[in-house]
Amino acid sequence: MNCQICGTEIKNNENFCSKCGAKVSPDSPGFIMATTPTIQGYQIKKVLGVVTGLTPRTRGVLGKFVAGIQSMLGGEVTAFTTELEKARVDAMNRVKGKAINMGANAVVGLDLETSDMGFQMGVVVISATGTAVVLELEEN
Repeated sequence: MNCQICGTEIKNNENFCSKCGAKVSPDSPGFIMATTPTIQGYQIKKVLGVVTGLTPRTRGVLGKFVAGIQSMLGGEVTAFTTELEKARVDAMNRVKGKAINMGANAVVGLDLETSDMGFQMGVVVISATGTAVVLELEEN
């Protein structure tokens, strides 16, 4: 479980967040991130604004060497898979952190994009962009 305020991971028996001191409630839903514009069962009470997280990544010389061998053999280039996955998670965490700092408990309309920086440097940029919102459970 993560803190609703700052996103820090909460250990099993802690009653307060070690980073921001917020009270931990085991029945609180966690931070929600979705690619959809709405979340079923929730109402958007407040739109706080656009949040973006960028992560430029490259492989070192050894990683590029391994990727070169894998690309000659065909199939998935696993030397890049791990880095791209880490970059995606980092970009999403940056979006989440910015949203939490704005007072949001969710991000909707999340869009993930990948692009090459060019310049023959092998730098790939992962971009995550969404809308920070405050959600409330819908009343039945």
